[in-house]
Amino acid sequence: METRHIGSLEVTVVGLGTNSFGAYIDEAGAKEVVDAALDAGINFFDTADVYGGGASEVFLGKALGSRRDDVLIATKFGMPLGEGEPHVTPEDVRSGCDASLQRLGTDHIDLYYQHIGDPRVPIEETLGALDELIKAGKVREIACSNFSAGQIDEATKQAASQGTARFMAVENELSLLRRESSGAHASTLIERPARGAEMIAVAERNDMGLVPYFPLASGMLTGKYRRGVEPAAGTRLGTAPEERRAQMFKAFKDSLLNDKNFDIVEALEAFATERGHTLVELAMSWLACLPKVATVIAGATSAAQVQSNASAVGWVLSDADMAEVDRITL
Repeated sequence: METRHIGSLEVTVVGLGTNSFGAYIDEAGAKEVVDAALDAGINFFDTADVYGGGASEVFLGKALGSRRDDVLIATKFGMPLGEGEPHVTPEDVRSGCDASLQRLGTDHIDLYYQHIGDPRVPIEETLGALDELIKAGKVREIACSNFSAGQIDEATKQAASQGTARFMAVENELSLLRRESSGAHASTLIERPARGAEMIAVAERNDMGLVPYFPLASGMLTGKYRRGVEPAAGTRLGTAPEERRAQMFKAFKDSLLNDKNFDIVEALEAFATERGHTLVELAMSWLACLPKVATVIAGATSAAQVQSNASAVGWVLSDADMAEVDRITL
């Protein structure tokens, strides 16, 4: 599989997101997914301390076992569990890293993300603590996630001013259905994360790699959800407990399962089919063709999904193709 760089790290263009570990799949299922990712040539595994309440890191570490040194592990700190405030003080950084190392069963983290910004804590303080972790050999490179363009610019400025390590990548949501930044976040502490053209521009001026997550828009860009059809068995909505299904379906319908998005998805599927490709190949390859994209983080709950995602980035879209996709989605 093609590899690209995040600082000193050479990452595969498709990475495995593990937010389903401990939430939707158990330890045995996680091992099946990790094994499939390794078989597909994926070397980049993305987790976080909050995924599965910590279970994701544990399952990932166990699934990799003796193969740990053959791969790159990214994890994150700072996101609160449930209602609460971010945890990004220097002490949070140090204690969070040690806890993640223990859960992962490793002595270093290849890419350590600040999962969320926090205007209450000066970014130079957080960067200083992260720099200490790099010097101690616990972390190789650092990055940020869910940051606004302004937060990224300020972080780069402060790193240069203080002489500390800087963020080498930004991981934000980006897909053919989530191309532009949304409105204000429910929490006043969270600035509007950069997406689309803004995300590319801030990565270019700060020489950072882009790491898009939710590339398939929670399944909308796989074609498994159809207009006017109840979610099928095997989808997250279709397998959700009965008492939660109605609430989940309403939230998902309001945000994604709406006529506007179905119009876009159906047009994209027709576009891909006319060119001999699938909707998943279009969604993944379009991201891989964007400037500064280092790796596309795709989650999976089965080996089949891993194989589908890993094989979906071989389409190099022409300028005309990219322009037509813009016309459909913007």
